[in-house]
Amino acid sequence: MKRGLQGRYITITTLGEKAQAFVPKPLPPHPPIAWTPELRSKFDQALLALGRLDSVSTLLPDTSLFLYMYVRKEAVLSSMIEGTQSSLSDLLLFELDQAPGVPLADVREVSNYVAALNHGLRLLDNGLPLSLRLFREIHGVLLNKGRDSKQAPGEFRRSQNWIGGTRPGNAVFVPPPAEEVLECMSRLELFLHDQPVPTPVLLKAALAHVQFETIHPFLDGNGRLGRLLIALLLCDQGVLRKPMLYLSLYFKTHRQRYYELLNNVRITGDWEAWLDFFAEAVIVTATQAVETAQQLLQLSNQDRDKISGLGRGAASALQVHQALMERPIATSGSLVEKIGVTPATVNKALGRLEQLGIVRELTAQKRNRLFSYAGYIEIMNRGTELPSR
Repeated sequence: MKRGLQGRYITITTLGEKAQAFVPKPLPPHPPIAWTPELRSKFDQALLALGRLDSVSTLLPDTSLFLYMYVRKEAVLSSMIEGTQSSLSDLLLFELDQAPGVPLADVREVSNYVAALNHGLRLLDNGLPLSLRLFREIHGVLLNKGRDSKQAPGEFRRSQNWIGGTRPGNAVFVPPPAEEVLECMSRLELFLHDQPVPTPVLLKAALAHVQFETIHPFLDGNGRLGRLLIALLLCDQGVLRKPMLYLSLYFKTHRQRYYELLNNVRITGDWEAWLDFFAEAVIVTATQAVETAQQLLQLSNQDRDKISGLGRGAASALQVHQALMERPIATSGSLVEKIGVTPATVNKALGRLEQLGIVRELTAQKRNRLFSYAGYIEIMNRGTELPSR
């Protein structure tokens, strides 16, 4: 279908040179999406995959255990797309007040992402609608502390930004001028609330993500917030009970195609190709998340069976195992505090778990040693591997 340019260009002068800034048309697209049988089938499959993912919360004995790590995995991946070098283990060490193996600014950025998502979910739970205020609130947390904190946290930009290139004149894409941002975002807010027309939720998430990335309303953090928007929207509209869908790994793996499709939407109006890609991302990601949850459940059950064979020491070893399910990297001191038993009991239990091959010591210190639930970390790490450094 031929739609043509999905907005208008405005000539701007910034940094002493002229550039063409793009102002998108409001959603929904016009003419409406052309639903071929293939595209409709893809969206049906995506909704089925989301249904299976949502039911994982009934499969797991404690969804929060899975969610705790899954959210952190997403934070690592989403920040990786922006160029940070933090691994999942680095983040867990940082949260334990231990020194990670990468620049602190990278890990703080990932930690902020976790805090921003949790803050957004809390606000939604407390009745704040998906709105400009919500975006600004989340952004304020996302860019709190660290190297991004000078980039106007929690405020829509008042100056021009650009994507790719060293200046607007050689940029890959120049978003709307600052004075157009509020109008563009207000129209996006209306679309999220089914104005001018109701839009099915998965389609809404796919369209809104592109629109948000095109407006690029903040000086920094737009990519991360645009990806968070998808999870928040699906939770807010009741498609998922918990924020269990994160597309960052898929977008990272297919990064070139992702940027190409966003650009094609703007220039030619080819929303259908983007929607096909988005639905595929949902199917693949939701399926992977279900498999990960099942693998973690299987690992936990196998390890509990091994521990149960320990005889007298089984009870305390099971307590330590449960604590490591919640925080798979822990110090012996943090385990003492968490479980409420003596250091001697924890150390004996850790020794037994090491012998069983369940736990691995990360330090050789005599005091406050650091331990990892190796199998759990390995399952969660898939897809987040960093290039060797």
